[in-house]
Parts: sequence; C-alpha cells; structure tokens
Amino acid sequence: MSLLRAFVFISLVALLVVLVVVFKPVNRDSDAGPLAASDATEAELIERGAYLALAGNCASCHTAAGGEYMAGGLPFDTPFGTIYSTNITPDTATGIGDWSDRDLLNSMRHGLRANGEHLYPVFPYTAFTQVSNDDAAALYAYLQSIPAVEQKNADNDVSFPFNQRPLMAIWKLLFFTPGAFEVDDEKSNEWNRGAYLVEALAHCSACHTPRNLLGAEIATAHMAGGEYSDRVMPGVYKPWSAPNLTASSRGLGAWSKEDLRAYLQTARNGFLESFGPMNEVILHSTRHLTAKDVDAMAVYLKSLPAVEPPPVSEPDTVVMGRGRTIYNLHCGTCHLPTGEGDPEMAPRLNRGSLVVQAENPASMINAILYSPEAPRADLPEKWREPMEEFQYILDDEELAAVATFIRHSWENRAGPVAPEQVARQRWE
Repeated sequence: MSLLRAFVFISLVALLVVLVVVFKPVNRDSDAGPLAASDATEAELIERGAYLALAGNCASCHTAAGGEYMAGGLPFDTPFGTIYSTNITPDTATGIGDWSDRDLLNSMRHGLRANGEHLYPVFPYTAFTQVSNDDAAALYAYLQSIPAVEQKNADNDVSFPFNQRPLMAIWKLLFFTPGAFEVDDEKSNEWNRGAYLVEALAHCSACHTPRNLLGAEIATAHMAGGEYSDRVMPGVYKPWSAPNLTASSRGLGAWSKEDLRAYLQTARNGFLESFGPMNEVILHSTRHLTAKDVDAMAVYLKSLPAVEPPPVSEPDTVVMGRGRTIYNLHCGTCHLPTGEGDPEMAPRLNRGSLVVQAENPASMINAILYSPEAPRADLPEKWREPMEEFQYILDDEELAAVATFIRHSWENRAGPVAPEQVARQRWE
C-alpha cells in the first residue's frame, strides 16, 4: 500500500471517529499552578536548562547551517515532504517569546503549538512527552534567556493530504500516548537515569527504530535500527540507516559498556570512528554530558533485549569473488586483508562495526560512495589519510559486490547488497 493510499484509508476511518475528535477536548496541561516544583533560582534553572538542551541536542535541529542559534530553518526530508525546524528563540514575532512555560510543556508533552495546532512528529514529542515538568520549566527558562532572533519560519513543503494538520489528531489517537517518564522501582537509579536520557531527552528511538507507512515507530522493533534522510553532501539528501542498538549480535551485543561510553564521549572507540549524522549527536550533545550521565545511558542501552534481524541469504559465490578482488585492490591496504584494520590507517571491518553489520546497508554504502565525514577538525586526526570516495571509481555492481564481500566475510554475517540499493544512494 502506498503512503498516499494508506493515508486516504486512515482519513476514511476518521469519518467514523470524527465526533470523538471534534467534541473531545484537546489533550493539554492546564495553566493552573507553577510548572516547576523546585525552589531553584532563575539562574539555576537557566543553567540546568542549558544542560538539558545539550542532552536533547536541540541546537542540531533548530540551527540551520550558517544560521543564527536556535532560529530554525533546518530542512528535514521526510516521505511526506520537506518540513523545516522552527525558531525557538524568545523573539515575540517569529519565535516563542510569547509562549508560557506551559506552552512549551504542551509542545513536548502533547505535540501542540501554543495556539493549539498539532505539531508534526518530526519534532519528536513522542519521546519528549516523557520529559518531566521540572525539566520542561528549566528548558523554558534557558530558551527565554538566549538572544532573540527575528527570523520568519519557513513554509513546509508537504503534499496533500499530509499538509492538513487537523488530521494529526487521528495519527495521535492511533500512535501516540502522552505521559511523563515513570520510574521503574525494580531497576537501579543509574538505569532509570539512563532510560530517561535515552528515551526522553536524547530521543534515540527517533532514528534507531523503524517506522510504519504513516511514520510511527514500530514498537515491536524498538531500537532495532531505522532509516531516515540526511545530508550526504551539501544540498544532497539520501537515506541513512541507524544501526541496531539492542543486544543483538549484530548490534550493541558486540560492544562493552566501556566501548559505548568511549564512543558517546569521544566519537571513537576500538571499533570505529563516528561519521555521518551521528557526528552531530556526539559533538553537539553526548560529549558535553557528565561522565555519570553517559555511564547511565550506556547501562540502559546495554540492557535492551535483543531484537534480531531476519536471517540473510547466502551471497552468490561469483559476487563474493568479485568483491574480494575489489576489496584487495582498493581496501585491503588500509583495512588489511583480514579486515582487522590498522590503528593508524583505518578501522576494523571484521567485527564490532554496527554499520557493516546493519540490516540496512544504506550508511555503509554512503561511506563508500562519499567517504566518511570526520567528526570535526578540532579533534586530533584519527587516521593518517582520509578514506577515498568511490562514487566516481566503482559502478553500482562493483560497489554492491565489495559491500557484500565485507558484510559476509570474516566474522560478519550481514546480507548481500544489490546494485539497486547502491543506485538508490548514489547522487546523480
């Protein structure tokens, strides 16, 4: 079923529940009473809110390249069209200067604008709903303290019927349950803190969980790996695959808590160096968190039960042979014939690479086509030479063959890559 047909079907179903939608009050927090229960001073709230904004990686989404801090304008390429992040500076004309702390809470808890309009879940209120009232108050205090920027919000380019915001009420009835995070008394304080950071503030599932045709996360595959569109080069957006973060042998089951901590704090561990969209998550968020909070995130993530990908078919022997030849010619010098990698030349490919082992090879293909983008220039160089980009060297069949060889050699047992999958990632 196409996305359009699926949405039309839901729209027809909506006719049966229209009375509920029309006459049921919009679910939102009232304006009664103070939002924050703590006795923190304004300065303390702002300091805390600044930290929470880092944990939520707000700047990466609400600051466009070359734009003013938190002034919005960053495009998100979705299956439903292009949606732009909004201005969340305290400008009263174009930002959230006229919002109350309850308005901010309602945007996070219920996915509602201050005027009651439904927000699209590109703003991940499906995760932010779990943020506590106290933390929402601190975030509000911080956002009201940053410089106001007068910048009009860009118009979304979303096709009919997806551009009809009232239909989000149906989507919420089907896929969204608002509510603050609830502590699990059977778990440790560290585990609960990690769960709060991962599931609420850091909204990791927004990228790392697959979605259905209507853009809702599939609960039965929570953190098992997702797909989203992001930049592969300036002005060019292609799919990326976020790897499996469960205890699967092809996910975080291959990493220790120490491996995960090092990656979140430094963008590197003994297996690999960050590249692609994850760079912004680490550089703008997790590396700024306290060691205690990063440890808590690692503890929680390592506790997620394994969601195993489906069995894979055996690659064609001819394709594997061709892939081995291409690998030895272009890759083996740095990654070594054994796939072990070299501490000075290139990361290992033979085990522990969540990108290589991912069910969806999109990110691996992007790395080969466009070369992995280093985390940032102010970090010490990890490798002696940056990886070459192969978009002009290997055709679709050649790249598919070498990717298949890597994904099914040594200790790797991921699926074959088809030339069509490479063509989908290639910029023309």
